[in-house]
Amino acid sequence: MNEPEIIRNTLGITTPENPRTIAVIGLSEDRSKPSHYVSAYMQQHGYKLYPINPSIQEVLGEKSYASLSDLPIKPDIVNVFRLPKYIPAIVDEMIQLRLPNLWVQQGIVNREAAARAEAAGIHVVMDHCIMVEHRRLTSR
Repeated sequence: MNEPEIIRNTLGITTPENPRTIAVIGLSEDRSKPSHYVSAYMQQHGYKLYPINPSIQEVLGEKSYASLSDLPIKPDIVNVFRLPKYIPAIVDEMIQLRLPNLWVQQGIVNREAAARAEAAGIHVVMDHCIMVEHRRLTSR
């Protein structure tokens, strides 16, 4: 978990022809919330967003979905902006759908869920901000 190589590989290379996809669990319409401005940053840097929030229809110009199972694609990254108690259910759904990469945002930690995800072959980045790591890697 959180190895530099996993962080680099999870972020991958995104191009207009082949954008990396991110399912953002807990993406808010509120521009002042980290889930919104972090996701907007990733979108501006070429990542295709799939918001997961059953209480909204659209955010950042993208249709919102109720769950990972409702997505029309298998996202490259599942980025989580939810409390630690919700991570185990997210991991269960990721295992069922065979999704490869879990990114849990800075300040959110559930080590047991991370261990279960890794045991199932999911790459895990936890307690790191995807925007901060992207900036760090692309500023070199």
